[in-house]
This record gives sequence, C-alpha cells and structure tokens, in this order.
Amino acid sequence: MDCIFCGIVSGSIPSSKVYEDELCVAFRDLNPQAPVHVLVVPKKHIASLDEVSAENAADIAAILTAIPGIASSLGVAGGYRVITNIGENGGQTVKHLHFHILGGVKLSERLN
Repeated sequence: MDCIFCGIVSGSIPSSKVYEDELCVAFRDLNPQAPVHVLVVPKKHIASLDEVSAENAADIAAILTAIPGIASSLGVAGGYRVITNIGENGGQTVKHLHFHILGGVKLSERLN
C-alpha cells in the first residue's frame, strides 16, 4: 500500500507528531490553513468515513475521544474546528481517514 499517512504511522515518513496513543496519531499539517492545524489519523488504515463499520467504530470513537485533549494541549480548547473530507468531491486528497483540527484564530463560518 502506498499511503503517506500509513508511512507516518509506521515512522518511515517523518512528521511533527503532537500526540500518539495505541489507536491514533496526531501531527502538524505541512500546509496549515490556520495557526493551529493538526491531522489526527487512525493507526489502522481506513480510507474514509465511508469505510467505518461495526468492526472499526471503536478506533473512530477513540479518535473523537482524544481530540478535545489534543486541542487543549495545543491551546485551542473551546474554540476550534474539526473537519473530515470524504472522497474526491468532498476534498479528500489522502485516502486515509483523517480529522483536521484547526484553530488559533477566529474561524470564518464559511468553509470555502
């Protein structure tokens, strides 16, 4: 499999990790769209939310449980955005489920 996020999870591709546990990794985005822009990915390869199932739902729940603590450690608790894109038309460029945490400024209500 040729997945950049799987490479980051395995450590074969360097990243600026800000959090890691047994089920997920969070690292700084290379092209930040806000002063704080971190990606949170499951360690298990799941292409997108379209592939979430009963078998892997616990991995996603663990990520959603970790996000508030990650945001707090980055200094944006109480004022941040979490986004995931699904498929090409949804703006997904890496086919590995990931959640963007954006913050550090007042974010516009518009997404484009």
